[in-house]
Amino acid sequence: MKTNPLLMLLPFVLMVGCSSKPAIPVNDRQTLVMEASVLAAGISAESPEISNDNGATVSRSQLYNEQSKPVIINYRFYWYDAKGLEIHPLEQPRTITLPAKSSVSVSSIASYPDARKVRLYLSL
Repeated sequence: MKTNPLLMLLPFVLMVGCSSKPAIPVNDRQTLVMEASVLAAGISAESPEISNDNGATVSRSQLYNEQSKPVIINYRFYWYDAKGLEIHPLEQPRTITLPAKSSVSVSSIASYPDARKVRLYLSL
């Protein structure tokens, strides 16, 4: 009797699928999300950095305005726990005016002590 090679792979595939950690991946290269209109307005930004400040988890990012006029930017920080789950309640969106040819630092304090990752979203 001949055995189907695909059936022989089935137990291996099932074992590999069961060995993964339960987590939602937050891509480390997508910590900064900028709408196309923000880029078109001459705004650039650094990816947010996470630090510990007096026991609080804080994220900061530097925004740059290359234009010769002020630009109003909307931004929101999204926090995630170690498993990649979004932490609620979400922060309210904020607005900042970037002066012409200058930079401004924006920051956020995590409301949940186990926050491990952050994403910054920028829009006009």
